[in-house]
Amino acid sequence: MTGFGAPIMAADSTTAPAAADPPRPHSLRELFWAFTWLALQGFGGVLAVVQRELVDRRGWITNEEFLEDWAAAQILPGPNVVNLSIMLGDRYFGLRGALVAVAGMLTLPLLLVVALAAVYATFAAHPMVAGALRGMGAVAAGLVAGVGCRLAASLTKHPLGLLPCALITATTFIAMSVLRLPLAWVLPVVGGTACALTWRKIA
Repeated sequence: MTGFGAPIMAADSTTAPAAADPPRPHSLRELFWAFTWLALQGFGGVLAVVQRELVDRRGWITNEEFLEDWAAAQILPGPNVVNLSIMLGDRYFGLRGALVAVAGMLTLPLLLVVALAAVYATFAAHPMVAGALRGMGAVAAGLVAGVGCRLAASLTKHPLGLLPCALITATTFIAMSVLRLPLAWVLPVVGGTACALTWRKIA
């Protein structure tokens, strides 16, 4: 017996588009140049650049994934962005990807820093150079603050809820910026408390 249901279902099964794969680097070369370009933009701090390049522009990770990966990169020894590059390179291409991502982060920026250091040694006493560096420091601080505001929206999906996350954020800010406590104390105390509360919430 043939009715209207069977032909319609068959048509749907043949015409429905396949789910698109999430964006990812397609080659080691693309991975290398992506992290090279990211590193060359990181004047005064790379948090804002990392979030814009990997989340907003390339879409390789989501905001939620970025928060988790960046948190893991911060508690590991070494520069945060280098740790993140190792994690993402390994995720997409294994050990080769980790090595290529680190090479992209360090090769050209290292050469540039060496050249700038030679120039700075010659012109460090010039007032224009000192003023330019102070101005760029203010810009870098503004970029980091802007990224923090954008990422704060992701906290609405956190298991603890928005208010506890806001309190943890405020406690961290006061401890680091107002009380000037060392990171070695703030990270295990405040971070450990946040991890314990989150684990208890989702357990």
